Amino acid sequence: MTAFQRLALLLCPWALAACSTLPAPRSADDSPTPPARPAAAAAGESTPSTPSAAPPAPASAAIATAPPLPSVHPVASVVAPADLWERMERGFAMPDLDNELVQQWERWYASRPDYLQRMADRASKYLFHVVEEIERRNLPLELALLPFIESAFNPQAVSHAKAAGMWQFMPATGKHYDLKQNAFRDDRRDVLASTRAALDYLERLHRMFGDWHLALAAYNWGEGNVQRAIKRNQAAGLPTGYPDLRMPDETRNYVPKLQAVKNLVTAPQHRGVKLPVIGNHPFFDTVRIDRDIDVAVVARLAGVSEADFRTLNPSHNKPVIMASGTPEILLPWDNALLFTQRLREHGGPVASWTAWRVPQDMTTAQAARQLGWDERALREINRVPPRMRLKAGSTILVPREGKLDRDVPEHLADNAQLLLTPDVPPTRTVRVKARAGDTLAAIALRHRVGVAELAAWNKLSVGARLRAGQTLQIHVPATRTAHAGGKPAKAAAPRKATAKAASPRKPGAVRTAQARKP
Repeated sequence: MTAFQRLALLLCPWALAACSTLPAPRSADDSPTPPARPAAAAAGESTPSTPSAAPPAPASAAIATAPPLPSVHPVASVVAPADLWERMERGFAMPDLDNELVQQWERWYASRPDYLQRMADRASKYLFHVVEEIERRNLPLELALLPFIESAFNPQAVSHAKAAGMWQFMPATGKHYDLKQNAFRDDRRDVLASTRAALDYLERLHRMFGDWHLALAAYNWGEGNVQRAIKRNQAAGLPTGYPDLRMPDETRNYVPKLQAVKNLVTAPQHRGVKLPVIGNHPFFDTVRIDRDIDVAVVARLAGVSEADFRTLNPSHNKPVIMASGTPEILLPWDNALLFTQRLREHGGPVASWTAWRVPQDMTTAQAARQLGWDERALREINRVPPRMRLKAGSTILVPREGKLDRDVPEHLADNAQLLLTPDVPPTRTVRVKARAGDTLAAIALRHRVGVAELAAWNKLSVGARLRAGQTLQIHVPATRTAHAGGKPAKAAAPRKATAKAASPRKPGAVRTAQARKP
């Protein structure tokens, strides 16, 4: 027998067995049904099973029966939700809070559909990115609702305590998480940078407290305050959960607000709320830039308004984007490719502004003269208030021309500060002596200075009692004098003119002089 014939005999029983186990054809309406196979068998454990058809007996004892083909599990259909709210709901993982405050805030939000609509409209531009970042870190998606509570998803929001951005970073906390705050930009408002910093901070707080509700309280109130509140309860033998701690009203309502919004997302029908649809797709794309470029040029090349550009890039407060400090900008998804193509084809200059470091203390008028620029324009573009001087080391925005035709270097783009000082006239120090019964207020009034200033100059309290003859220092404008004895210097009386001042007269009238009486 040839080798080919032996191979045919070996394969024949296997083929017959396979044919005998072919399934009957299904109708188009039939859905695939996974085989009833214990999990242990799938893992390789030996479990009894009943095959659907026994294989035929071998043709000879010397021929081994081929094993049956493995059963194929149908692939489950995984469809991404079209709505971002549904995607978020699938990722909610924090324990629920249920108390009267939660219900109170549910009613509050549900009674303000216009407010919910405005929040959702703003969130629609940023929420997809926030959700993506939270999922990438495997964090609970309730955190994506936090900007609703912090700022109503407004990246330009500023609190009375100077917290800024949609995640509401205080200046010091922002610096700790590498959010630049300088004369040209505030990264606390930057969509990408502030989201990264907020999630870094929240992860750290969760590691610190091991409880998401306490972590959220610390985000609002400060970690030190939460730690002290926990220690107080521990010392008193009291529970240390979020509902058990003494805290300010704002923090007491913080997590209930978040829970209320979460409840409206998961079951809006319970409160008669209809959430606006937010598509489960990115709103913007990131575009890299390698040179400084005016905001107006970006808007024109991308086909968007400057207002829409600043909505996605709210950290920039000047008319130029400095590539060394911000190498990426955000543009609406469909406009990003258009901008890239048009920028590649653009042949002219794209930036008309640069930065200039003030070499010494000077007025804005002096700086404008040195730069050959209009003082009013200098004040306006750099937001210099009236009666303020520029201090040495300040960095201001100036026209890009002549010797200043260059991109802004990284150290200025990242660290520029506008340093100002009051523009006061030069002064000189005079000494006066207090009279019997004098007070600081009386002396300040006589010499036209502030009582607090007079007290500070002489290291006295405002209500200090004075001795007769006590010497005090007063700083007065260089053009004004003060009497050493404490009396204000009187302006010299005008000398009597040898001729009376002329009264208004008609053009061409003759003016006559009148001799003084002896």
